[in-house]
Amino acid sequence: MANKKGRRRFGAVRELPSGRWQARYLGPDGRTHPAPHTFPGKRDAEQWLSVVEAEILRGDWLDPGLARIKFADYGRAWIKERKVSQRTRDEHDSIWRNHVEPFLGRYQVNQISTEVIRRWRSDLLDTGRSEDRTAKAYRLVRSMFTTAVDDGRIKRNPCRIKGADQHRTPERPHASIEEVYRLADLMPRRYRFLILLAAFSGLRWGELIALRVRDLDRVNIVARVARRTAELRSGRLDVGPTKSAAGVRTVALPRFLADELAEHLAEFAEPGPDGLLFVGKRGGVLRRGNFRREVDWKKLLVKAGLPDGFHFHDLRHTGNQMAAEAGATTRELMQRMGQSTARAALIYQHATSARDRQIADELNARVERYRQGGR
Repeated sequence: MANKKGRRRFGAVRELPSGRWQARYLGPDGRTHPAPHTFPGKRDAEQWLSVVEAEILRGDWLDPGLARIKFADYGRAWIKERKVSQRTRDEHDSIWRNHVEPFLGRYQVNQISTEVIRRWRSDLLDTGRSEDRTAKAYRLVRSMFTTAVDDGRIKRNPCRIKGADQHRTPERPHASIEEVYRLADLMPRRYRFLILLAAFSGLRWGELIALRVRDLDRVNIVARVARRTAELRSGRLDVGPTKSAAGVRTVALPRFLADELAEHLAEFAEPGPDGLLFVGKRGGVLRRGNFRREVDWKKLLVKAGLPDGFHFHDLRHTGNQMAAEAGATTRELMQRMGQSTARAALIYQHATSARDRQIADELNARVERYRQGGR
């Protein structure tokens, strides 16, 4: 807006030799900021300055210099500075290098609009990326832009595509009690209890191999989960806290596992309360790849009558399914399984240990009926 002498009270415009117009203004930070582009006419330049002035008066002004950083640089710094486990950082880095940076890295942060995000997502799907991987990439980018908004680099998160953070998860197989026992019976003896505990407790692989002898209460027949072991891309083992606070839990076990536990402790666990419950053939932490090779997992699946695509993690799904069939409510089930999201932790943290024992006892009764029926 101009004053009585015809001079603008905010900013300035000038005509360039090309005939186009340039605008600039003094920002709240005391620095002069030029418009990001020139304008075809004087009125266009003045209108742009009026918009900027209104933003400053409303307190909505953002330093345009902060948003001119390349997304490639911003994303790499975001991953490096994030306070997460090394395994999560490795996963973020993999998604970034393979699915984000090659497509979006060349843009400045303030150049990435919802339209650009929509094209990027379509390109991922069109070039054969799975819905699961695409959704993970979208969630990662959305988190980066959420931080950019919080830091005052941009006004609005461009990741606004409804449903883009979700994907259809195919139904995973689960085993029957009979199939679990067939698989356990076919295992080398040192891994028999691993199969039974995975199926009837629902613990994750990383939680199972991190268990110490002292984590198994032989009197109350419970497992205390307080840590997990992760295998990093480098091959290094990372022993640390569970993925979330909800993962720290005490899980009641079916009582029939007491005898199996006693046999395993006597023959295969490391000595002492701090000894590992499960160890590899040559000692030390049991690695997933070594386990699969040693037991010849695919051949065992055929012998046990399980589908070729049955994963070890499907034993956790099996435990989930059995607990549900034993009458566990959703809240009780999620507490037992140690769900990792903050929302799930808030909703399901009130499940009682007494009810968890009832669920385990019902599982015990089902297995005992199977065992008494003959195998």
